[in-house]
Amino acid sequence: MSTYMAKVETVERKWYVIDAAGKPMGRVAVAAANILRGKHRPEFTPHVDCGEFVIIINADKAVLTGKKLEQKYYRRHTGYIGGLKEVQYKTLMATKPELAMQLAVKGMLPHNTIGDKSITRLKVFAGAEHNHAAQKPVAVEI
Repeated sequence: MSTYMAKVETVERKWYVIDAAGKPMGRVAVAAANILRGKHRPEFTPHVDCGEFVIIINADKAVLTGKKLEQKYYRRHTGYIGGLKEVQYKTLMATKPELAMQLAVKGMLPHNTIGDKSITRLKVFAGAEHNHAAQKPVAVEI
């Protein structure tokens, strides 16, 4: 008996919705990353992008445990000398909670072309409303 290897042409992608209200950001990000990568499927193949679409709602109500709101920073560099930009997560969660959730999920995906393709299937919304109802997403419990 040979091992089944999935092919990109045969992958059927479903849509899932995750409600982040009152849940730790890391737990939501792990669940989203596993679905985006396709690890929940029995036909998972490491070198094939067999992940599915994920919608995360209520990203503004996600919880950061401990003192992460004060001690954790989002850092990026402009490329110029002295161009380090820092934003405290308290500010980031108040202004752009979608970015904070997307960064958490992106860090849990592989840093290669499969991860780059997978992150494009992630849709994050700050509120409870999303515009992907036509795709009939299935709710995921965490």
